Amino acid sequence: MTGSPVPWLTSLYHKSWRGNYGDSRYPGNCSGELIKDLLLYFRPKTVFDPMTGSGTCRDVCDELDIPCKSHDIRFGFDACDPKNYEGIGPFDFIWIHPPYWRQKEYTDDLRDMSGAPTLSYFLHRYQELIENCAKVLADDGKLAILMGDYSDREAGFVPLTFHTKRLCFGARLRQASTDIIRFSHGASSSHKVYRSSFIPGLHDTCMVFEKVR
Repeated sequence: MTGSPVPWLTSLYHKSWRGNYGDSRYPGNCSGELIKDLLLYFRPKTVFDPMTGSGTCRDVCDELDIPCKSHDIRFGFDACDPKNYEGIGPFDFIWIHPPYWRQKEYTDDLRDMSGAPTLSYFLHRYQELIENCAKVLADDGKLAILMGDYSDREAGFVPLTFHTKRLCFGARLRQASTDIIRFSHGASSSHKVYRSSFIPGLHDTCMVFEKVR
């Protein structure tokens, strides 16, 4: 046992209950339970979610009575544009659940990362996103990123968790905790029939980074 205020939050995360947060019908929706456990552990006073999707993080913050600023590309907020970060922050905790490149296309907005035509362009935009978040993170603040690897039909296996760490370290952030491997309950890849042969990915990874004083 440790002195953790959330002892069930471990490197293997397998809660099947997602909580009544956000809209479960929204593509790529994340469990609010993971976000809630992270907030209970790190206890931030302010939260920022630049890719709110269906509002899962905002709903969790409302329940915990934590001020949360949330935006999304669907409402005109480009999380990769540094101009949108002027005059906001600093935040104690930032949550981002970016697209896993083009695994799912969310909008037809040309600025949407899920519509990036190449991996190099996606990573360029991803770098901008991470650097923007780092700039509005408070000293000792935490940036939590949920990301997954996947096998692309053209590019082959895409190690997006590796790129996440590389880009965060490049933004002068350091890792604040162990990786949290989140088992994807009901993952669509476990039900579909594919013509090609590959090892299905049934998890994604939550990585937490911090801004050093």
